[in-house]
Amino acid sequence: MQKLKAFALTISLLTLASTAVGAPQKSWTADNGNGTYSNPLFYEEFEDPDAIRVGDDYYLAGTTMHMNPALMVLHSKDLVNWEFASYCMNRLDFGPAFRLEGGNVYGNGIWAPCIRYHDGTFYIFSNVNRVGTEVFRSKSASGPWERNQLPGMHDLSILFDDDGKIYAISGAGRPSIVELNQDLTQVIPNTRRAMVAKGIGEGHHLYKIKGKYFDVSALPGGHTDQVVARADSIDGPWQVEHMVHSESLGVPSQNGVRIRGRGADQTFTITHADPNSGGGLTLHQGGIVDTPSGQWWSIIMQDHGSIGRMVALVPITWDENFPIIGLPGNLRKAPNTWIKPDTAFTQPPEPLFVHSDNFDSAKLKPVWQWNHVPDDAKWSLTEKPGSLRLHSLPAADFFTARNSLTQRPPGPESIETVQLDATGLMPGDTAGLALLNLPYAWIGVVRTADQITLQSFDQTTHKTTTAAANPAHLWLRVACNFDTEKATFSWSTDGQEFVPLGDSFTMAFQLRTFQGVRVALFNYNSSGKPGGFADFDNFLVDEPRASGVERTIPLGKTIILTSGADGSVLVADSQNLQVVNRSAGEPGTDAASDQFKVVDLGVGRVALKSSDGRFISASTSGVVLKELGRATPGEAELFQWVNLMRGDTMLMSLTNHRYLTTQPDSPGSLTVSATGPQPDRKGGACFKWRVIK
Repeated sequence: MQKLKAFALTISLLTLASTAVGAPQKSWTADNGNGTYSNPLFYEEFEDPDAIRVGDDYYLAGTTMHMNPALMVLHSKDLVNWEFASYCMNRLDFGPAFRLEGGNVYGNGIWAPCIRYHDGTFYIFSNVNRVGTEVFRSKSASGPWERNQLPGMHDLSILFDDDGKIYAISGAGRPSIVELNQDLTQVIPNTRRAMVAKGIGEGHHLYKIKGKYFDVSALPGGHTDQVVARADSIDGPWQVEHMVHSESLGVPSQNGVRIRGRGADQTFTITHADPNSGGGLTLHQGGIVDTPSGQWWSIIMQDHGSIGRMVALVPITWDENFPIIGLPGNLRKAPNTWIKPDTAFTQPPEPLFVHSDNFDSAKLKPVWQWNHVPDDAKWSLTEKPGSLRLHSLPAADFFTARNSLTQRPPGPESIETVQLDATGLMPGDTAGLALLNLPYAWIGVVRTADQITLQSFDQTTHKTTTAAANPAHLWLRVACNFDTEKATFSWSTDGQEFVPLGDSFTMAFQLRTFQGVRVALFNYNSSGKPGGFADFDNFLVDEPRASGVERTIPLGKTIILTSGADGSVLVADSQNLQVVNRSAGEPGTDAASDQFKVVDLGVGRVALKSSDGRFISASTSGVVLKELGRATPGEAELFQWVNLMRGDTMLMSLTNHRYLTTQPDSPGSLTVSATGPQPDRKGGACFKWRVIK
């Protein structure tokens, strides 16, 4: 077997200068500020990622479905911190349904982009349902973008081959390959051929690397994997290998929704995943990219329940000339925390977007998107400077209302608050703050001919709740917890004291919209004609866990570690020089033998020192206690501190890139054998910690 090409574990990694850690982050960033990163890259939806490198710069394109502007492009210098570059289309307008006129395109639109760079030009190819494949081109990733159209191609990918030919692969299960003409305006006749590759999937990413052809694709289904096919010729024969297998990063299956009927007759049933089923939401569908230093990485998608699909950055190891996700000794699995890519570029941690907005700018921030093509005559940032004014248009309900302005709520928790001036509403108007999806929910002001009331509405139950309030000028709030999948709506007359309205709303993900929930500002008129206007101001997004326990390493602290599987306590057995776990509730809790000091060794790596001065050490015979004297902890004593969401921690041994683990419900010796976290966190490799001193 070809020797695995490892990420070098050199002493230089341990002496890397970490980014200075200042005030706690107020917004989620993947960059931990210590030379490591933690997934997801963005704790908000970003679907169907495709990435390229151009020199020392990286570019990422992702699906936007029915939203406007359409097709987002991002830029990065380090693959971890990203910034907005452009949208390819300001208006995704291919007919009345795209404008919510006599129909809608929820769950359709533009999706699965392929981004490429060739001869000084950026290209993005992306399919639009029932329209065709759009080809965008620009000299800059910041645009402007020109566009032409090709026949529709499902989940396509493009390869500019070194002999001048241009190939497009598309389709699921039995994909086909065609050639395109040089100006990318036509499929060359009689060039279609089947790609015969048993086990290939969809969501293609086609490359040529060192003379060989590679196609990365995702297996269709609910809990999927990603595969990679390799051939010496574009015509095959193709050999297929699993690229990643059953990697959930500890993300459990979460709420789904079953929808029956349409329109006003729709009914919804929230389905709750069994946390003990062992099933999880796996990594699938993403591209690969290299760094100038020779490293390879994948940016890959993963479902995350109601927040939608997010992306992870995971290292690639080349094994037998195949790019395999994972690290040597633990292939086809992915660490949730790892050393940042070697791009020769450093910067402070920065969030992708600033979500809050006081609407003082002359144009909308790129974090905002309209639910369909907007009517630009019916919204304004200048009619009342410093506010967003939405004029109502006729609609039967919130879901069919035009000019709903949306953005992706960040996780794992976020609180969105907006100030509403409803004095401009006319009879028939409903204006407020919503969670857009199926089912949807909102809190807002309803104006009739007789009165103006404050209401909340839950589409799941079709329940309306009314408050006894004077709602002409107030603050509306929604608090989203994407661990529990629950949201609560509340209101205030002074922006300080908030009162809940209605029951908690269960957020869910489904494949009618192919998106997670979105926060929306809206105003529509149910009387069948246009109405008045609503003014929104001071949209504030608070992320209470942006720097929570999920981002914390208790460096220099003495802690007690307990297993998330059974509550057992890790103990230093000094007599037998082993590390064992003792059943929860046994005598001796909080004894000195339970306590370990977390020794900082840089870049998120630690050694665990027992109260008698020995270190936890991984060996071929198991996990032992080792006396080092004045020696520095070596590879066997080093553990990468890996934080998962919901406060769970894992300790990755640098000897084999596997994790410190107990045998659940069976006290005894520890091993470094776990390949990753189970979605229910009951496999023995997930721990909770608390500081003693």
